[in-house]
Amino acid sequence: MNIAVLSTNKNLYSTKRLVEAVQSRGHHCVVIDHSKCYVGIQQGKPTIHYKGQDLSHIDAIIPRIGSSLTFYGSAIVRQFEVMNVVSANPSQAITRSRDKLRCMQILSGAGLGLPITGFARSVSDVDDLINMVGGAPLVIKLLEGTQGIGVVLAETKKAASSVIEAFYGLGNNILIQEYIKEAKGTDIRAFVVDGKVVGAMKRTAKEGEFRSNLHRGGSAEIVKLTRTEKQTAVSAAKAMGLTVAGVDMLPSARGPLILEVNSSPGLEGIETATGKDIASEIVKYLEGQYAITQAARAVNTKRKVKKESKL
Repeated sequence: MNIAVLSTNKNLYSTKRLVEAVQSRGHHCVVIDHSKCYVGIQQGKPTIHYKGQDLSHIDAIIPRIGSSLTFYGSAIVRQFEVMNVVSANPSQAITRSRDKLRCMQILSGAGLGLPITGFARSVSDVDDLINMVGGAPLVIKLLEGTQGIGVVLAETKKAASSVIEAFYGLGNNILIQEYIKEAKGTDIRAFVVDGKVVGAMKRTAKEGEFRSNLHRGGSAEIVKLTRTEKQTAVSAAKAMGLTVAGVDMLPSARGPLILEVNSSPGLEGIETATGKDIASEIVKYLEGQYAITQAARAVNTKRKVKKESKL
């Protein structure tokens, strides 16, 4: 197959590992900066070009879409889909997962465990909003934040009110969530590929920090998930429509609580902690989907030839 990794930085660990995995399984791989792709839309002939080159030869793509390029990146993935190119994740699911509020609403509707979450826009609603999530301490999150950026722990109601009002004053959209004390600065990242957990790690925040993100100085180690944690991770990815997903969960007294479902989960932390070749699991999925599409095309071609021979 001709497989393209959509990434703006070919030197990132995840990008390099995906290229290695594709090539090690006998396929041709190219890294394409999706921010520099452009599309042509016309009846029956959708096209994508990159640096003057037509990309109609691409058989499958692995999207690595950063949060700042969600809209444009998803549009490029969608154009590949229109061209019947196999994608590791659907464009709609990528867009859906990037909206933290929408993600929480979808997971809630699916009956999955979540921290109690509040969302409002008016300063006059702050007191009731704080009570809605169980009072202080509580966590305040920017909807657009990633890698732990824009996440604040407010330990008192007064502090929470001040931070929330400040965010509102700057025109930011935020989520307010209950603080899960029993998690003790740890969370679990389950890596899901095609309905299966292929790796999992426990992340622990550095001393004096409550955010366990590796980008914030947290540490990671391999962890064996319980049956409930596995089911929760798989169900979360399915609810979001993602084939490849990093599902972040907090351990709690009432079971695993989902924090986020990431459509472009990093590979460095999970592969280092588990020692597993996660990148190859993604490529295997593409191989299976490509075989299915090729078989379907062969059947359709036979039907078309048979129909024309009768005319």
